[in-house]
Amino acid sequence: MPRKNKKDDLDMETSFADMNVEGFRWYDPYAKKNNGVKQVKQKISRKEYWAMVRGAFAAMLPMIGCIVLAMAAVVAIAYLWLG
Repeated sequence: MPRKNKKDDLDMETSFADMNVEGFRWYDPYAKKNNGVKQVKQKISRKEYWAMVRGAFAAMLPMIGCIVLAMAAVVAIAYLWLG
């Protein structure tokens, strides 16, 4: 019975991870896999851009406020304790 070559057993076409990795020469930042269709980066207007920026800051504002209040409380407690 002839022995099989190990190279015949290797599967070189199956990938278990996305091979579109930044830094490789074949990297395509706009390639998204949606049923084999590439998505194209859409142009947005200046008005839409600034609306998104305002929305991002509005989403971050409550957390930033909590952090500022916590720091103020720590400073006030340290002032009362050490003062």
